[in-house]
Amino acid sequence: MSTALAIAGVTAILRDRLNDGLINHNITGILGSTVTVSVDPPDRVVPSEGNEASQLNLFLYQVTPNQGWSNNSLPSSDSRGRHRLSNPPLALDLHFLISAYSAADLHAEILLGYAMQLLHQYPVISREMVRTALDPSPEVEDDLPPALRALADCGLADQVEQLKITPHFLNGEELSKLWTATQASFRPSAAYTVSVVLIEARETIRPSLPVLTRGPVDPVSERERGVVVTPSLMPPLPMLETVLPQGNQPVVRLGDTVTLSGHHLDGSVRQVRLRNERFSIDEVLPAGGNSEAETMQFVIPPARASDFPVGVYEVQASLIMPDETITRQSNRLAFVIAPNINNLPQAVARDGNGDAAISIVFTPALRAGQTVSLLLGLQEITPLAISAPTTTLDFLVADAEAGEPLARLRIDGIDSPIADRSVTPPVFFDHQVTIS
Repeated sequence: MSTALAIAGVTAILRDRLNDGLINHNITGILGSTVTVSVDPPDRVVPSEGNEASQLNLFLYQVTPNQGWSNNSLPSSDSRGRHRLSNPPLALDLHFLISAYSAADLHAEILLGYAMQLLHQYPVISREMVRTALDPSPEVEDDLPPALRALADCGLADQVEQLKITPHFLNGEELSKLWTATQASFRPSAAYTVSVVLIEARETIRPSLPVLTRGPVDPVSERERGVVVTPSLMPPLPMLETVLPQGNQPVVRLGDTVTLSGHHLDGSVRQVRLRNERFSIDEVLPAGGNSEAETMQFVIPPARASDFPVGVYEVQASLIMPDETITRQSNRLAFVIAPNINNLPQAVARDGNGDAAISIVFTPALRAGQTVSLLLGLQEITPLAISAPTTTLDFLVADAEAGEPLARLRIDGIDSPIADRSVTPPVFFDHQVTIS
């Protein structure tokens, strides 16, 4: 495949082919003047002051996706977006306009005729032509601009598809729009399409292992079982449906028992996998409780508080199903780990200015980059100073009113639980701060 230099490489190859064709046909002798091939926009070909020289101009006026190769696929990554799984090429068709310029009679027509004849005789750019045009000889390599020297590594000679040149008819309206857009005077022109340029990224991908078998071998037919159709709407594989934190809470606190409900969750080597993209967390915990098909439980130990900061996590079940020897993994569901305040209720006294100082001890620790505030009744208060990671924060309530407001700690928009939802109707926890 080619690199991003391939577009410029094609332009350089065509210019080289046109130059060689004009030299081989002795166009300079026929016209009696020097002839050049330029690759400028049409509005820059003719100088604002001076005579119009005899020349051909090659202008890349449009780049379009190739219809055939574009249906291949798009670049793909794994579910977390970290690893590239495939590098399908960017397939492009290049559209060129060849225009002839000259102030002398019939020179433009002669130049355009030879250019069209050359492209008609060589409709395919061979790999040898690419190497000849883009790989300069050592004698002249040092004299070339850096951009031209770089084109030797564009990869056009090694891509799967060869470059094919096809005439493209532009009607009067299309020509009028094109020359109007370039803000240049019309010149005798011919349009061509070069197809296909395959530009591929050079990033490494995560390869997949080959499939060794399509299931156990049937002892009668001696064929692999292959795909088995099960007459049921329930997939015969581990599946998670809901995440149920302890006490009907909407969030998970460290040390709480979390219940995963679903089906086909029974078996051996039962584990849960927790992931958090922001902090690059990927941890495996053992599943607790009995081996049941409908439920699986796990606990995040408070001793591992430093490994699980506040945030949104993915949970996935992993197990070996009965009568199997391979590990199966379920789908993923999201849940939230919330902060938990450990020193409530508490009483504080106001100072002489009427301000109240509150110190909050919590788990898990606040990490660098996380936002935090204390919700005290109807007030939101920011901490005095933060030195992450930390499990203690100090807050100052200016002109505090006496009372017993409820307190919540908010980290990255996630509040610590404030209500006991294990009873009906729910009641508030004893998380008051008594200000006197």
